[in-house]
Amino acid sequence: MAYAIELRNITKQFPGVLANDNITLKVEENTVHSILGENGSGKSTLMNVLFGLHKADQGEIYINGQKAVIHNPEDAYRYGVGMVHQHFMLVEQMTALENIILGKEVGNFFIDKEQSYKEVSALVEKYGFQLDLNEKVANLSIGMKQRVEILKTLYRGADTVILDEPSAVLTPQEVLELFDMIRSLKEKGKTIIFITHKLNEIMEVADTITVIRRGKVITSIDKNSTNTEKLANAMVGRDVTIIQSVEQEIQGDVVLEVNALPLLSHTNKTVSFSIRAGEIFGVAGVEGNGQLQLEESIVGLIKSSENQVMFHQQDIGQLNPASRKKLGIGYIPSDRFKRAILPDFSVLENILLGFQDSEPFVKNGVVQEKELYKYSNELIEKFDIRLPNASVPIKTLSGGNQQKVVVARETSRHPKLVVACQPTRGLDVGAIEFIHETLLKLRDEGKAILLISAELTEVMNLSDRIGVMFEGEFQDILTRDAFDQEHIGNLMAGNKKVGESS
Repeated sequence: MAYAIELRNITKQFPGVLANDNITLKVEENTVHSILGENGSGKSTLMNVLFGLHKADQGEIYINGQKAVIHNPEDAYRYGVGMVHQHFMLVEQMTALENIILGKEVGNFFIDKEQSYKEVSALVEKYGFQLDLNEKVANLSIGMKQRVEILKTLYRGADTVILDEPSAVLTPQEVLELFDMIRSLKEKGKTIIFITHKLNEIMEVADTITVIRRGKVITSIDKNSTNTEKLANAMVGRDVTIIQSVEQEIQGDVVLEVNALPLLSHTNKTVSFSIRAGEIFGVAGVEGNGQLQLEESIVGLIKSSENQVMFHQQDIGQLNPASRKKLGIGYIPSDRFKRAILPDFSVLENILLGFQDSEPFVKNGVVQEKELYKYSNELIEKFDIRLPNASVPIKTLSGGNQQKVVVARETSRHPKLVVACQPTRGLDVGAIEFIHETLLKLRDEGKAILLISAELTEVMNLSDRIGVMFEGEFQDILTRDAFDQEHIGNLMAGNKKVGESS
């Protein structure tokens, strides 16, 4: 039979890394075919070969039974293949419509905006995307920006749409809307290739699943013939354990105390809580309810008033992040690219980041490379960071390995408090398991941990207590024996029952 997409014996190698090792992939027309694999497994590289962003070292591409020669994305679109990348490629100050038609404008000497609007509006209506085409992209939510990207591919005539980690940046509600869009595209005859490392998403929308591990296809299977446990095993090559905290009595000293701290400018609500040594205090809530402001207030990116943020009974509200780090606060930021790494710098330099004036790495202003290399190699081995060597730019690593570098740096210099914000966002099941194990180990070593996560399951599995945040305050602070997903979900939505404490 002729497949919508058939990749035969694709091999792609980068310096020191065999990204795709003789991969053959067959995608049936009008199906949702998911490519599942850990970060760095080669799944995105394979799709970049199909879309013309990389040239395979060997192998062939067939589209609808015909051999295709694809040198660049323009060639891919000529064959009816479009791709939506994990990081959007949009011009923020242009409207949704202008972004969609950019480079494919209707008209001769002048752009025929009326005709363009008519054509794109027909696509919006056909697929039920509910998008204001005249709104500037800068004013759109992440979910709406993703719709713009999908519409760009459809406007250019894509019959097969590749979605690269499409849910990585979405809220839970936006993920559900994405699934509805995928179903709509399939119903209208499109073929979807869905790249992900999230097992629950696969079982929700995929028809067929191909698992890639370390550049090789492990299996291709119908969704109805497998389950999440088998897929997880295929992904990482071993059984994967769901890491879960055990209820215990917290008797350590108070490490962090927050008193009537305001978070959101449009309300006078505040938060108050404390964290003891040997405790994980989780913060649950829909993003945008003050979690980011809490994160920034604790680490010193936002200053606070007298006695609002106390660390070991010391008022640190006016200290900068560097001073707080020296006191013993480790920080795993919610935005890895913005606050945790310097992408163009080496892994070695990123491990030094924040400790660049600390012995034994620096003496008299001179970096002690021998000491730094020794320390870095110890962390690389301990945290199973997969890379050719410590001198490569950190941007060349997978997301999971980048996060391991951050976690290694922030937890290995004996912090007393670790502020872990969205620590597993965008990571695969293997990396998530490792990060969870690391946090629980730190807890058992007597560290205090503030865990802020949009993943409710993560917060419930790891935390000793949970503060449920809504509109800049805790609806309730729950002990482990009171954890209940439905109840916490109601609190996240602001449904606080009479008599509950805050």
